[in-house]
Amino acid sequence: MREPGGNRRPFTVLSIDGGGVRGIFAAATLAHLEADHGIRIAERFDLIVGTSTGGVLALGVGAGMSPQEIVELYVREKDTIFPGSRRRALRRPVALFRSKYRPDGLETTVRSAFGHKLLCDSIVPLVVTSYDIGQRAPHLFKTPHHDRLVRDWRVPMWQVAMATTAAPTFFPGYVLPDEYVRLVDGGVWANNPSMVGIAEAVSLFGQPLGNIRLLSLGTTSSTAVRERQLDRGGLIQWVRSPNVVEVLMSGQSAGAFNQALHMIGSNHAWRLDPPAPSKLARLDDADARDLISAAAHHSRHFGPTFAAHFAAHQPQPYAPLRPRKDVA
Repeated sequence: MREPGGNRRPFTVLSIDGGGVRGIFAAATLAHLEADHGIRIAERFDLIVGTSTGGVLALGVGAGMSPQEIVELYVREKDTIFPGSRRRALRRPVALFRSKYRPDGLETTVRSAFGHKLLCDSIVPLVVTSYDIGQRAPHLFKTPHHDRLVRDWRVPMWQVAMATTAAPTFFPGYVLPDEYVRLVDGGVWANNPSMVGIAEAVSLFGQPLGNIRLLSLGTTSSTAVRERQLDRGGLIQWVRSPNVVEVLMSGQSAGAFNQALHMIGSNHAWRLDPPAPSKLARLDDADARDLISAAAHHSRHFGPTFAAHFAAHQPQPYAPLRPRKDVA
């Protein structure tokens, strides 16, 4: 555990939203910030929190991957993770009875990306969100950055990735081996995990609110117009994709960041989540080039703010409090 933050030293938190393939925007934004400022993201944040695709990105940074490597992974594997997404749009009746995608492609991708790395192998403290549908409770995977965190350190990173990305209707839930815990995407309660990061900074890192500096990174938000029929809509109108998913995700994300602003102040919290047309804001079928282009534009304008508040920050050294378990 790090020393309580009583010396007013800033404590930096990177929070990354969920958003499916739109995670390319978040990864590309971080890649540009790294290149522009000659730094490593993992060496500028005291804590990284992520949900769903943001959880995968957090795990990637923790595993020692560069954001650019993660961009390349997403671009290379998105059709493996979401195979035939456009064709499946024509087969909506199937989605009434089972998830839209099988998890095989996703599992192959994250197993390849993380190999045998365990959560304790992360080079930066992490919190990755999920939800236990059996116990009806939030489930947080945490690196061993506090002496009370005695279990999650031995969970393979790829399993954490499967749990945080098990988005209802898109993928089946993920059952954690040995424990039989039934987990789904953390986006059902914390699509924007900014408040998760603030709570962790205060409760387990002993930081006063005034020390916290938050960068909340979204994955673009849809500008789709919600038809007036939704005002009195029933099951069909709301369930019809993407109304329910997009409204819940965008509403929760905006609400979480507004809460963060009230907690730590508008001069200590920043968010990048630009609006995007509907075709760019799809969870499973967005154009990678458009997302990368948007990241280039918005990271350029955010650069001076990043330089002023994050680029020169030196986090306290992180030493996991649990040993790495030998894996054959």
